[in-house]
Amino acid sequence: QVQLVESGGGLVQPGGSLRLSCAASGSIFSINVMGWYRQTPGNERDLVADITNGGSTNYADSVKGRFTISRDNAKNTVSLQMNSLKPEDTAVYYCYAGRGRYYSGSYVPDYWGQGTQVTVSS
Repeated sequence: QVQLVESGGGLVQPGGSLRLSCAASGSIFSINVMGWYRQTPGNERDLVADITNGGSTNYADSVKGRFTISRDNAKNTVSLQMNSLKPEDTAVYYCYAGRGRYYSGSYVPDYWGQGTQVTVSS
């Protein structure tokens, strides 16, 4: 099993920045990819960004150029730097970790964090 603990959510004004972090523990040897999804009420979780052990990254079109994902393999953490935030970025952000299975164009999440709220509002 892998445990994921997120931090860094909160309230920010449009145009502002936030940094989310996620720390993994447990059977981390099994993890090949980590990333972030987000979810708004009544909608499915959508991929925001992810990064493999080798450093390959993938971003949703809606966040390209504004968000940056990074990973510290030594510390088993993944971070999401979010700049130029917009009200439509408001959501609960979930950290995920995957063993590397790939299905229908995306890595399959095997583990989830508890979620952290990001609210972009003036």
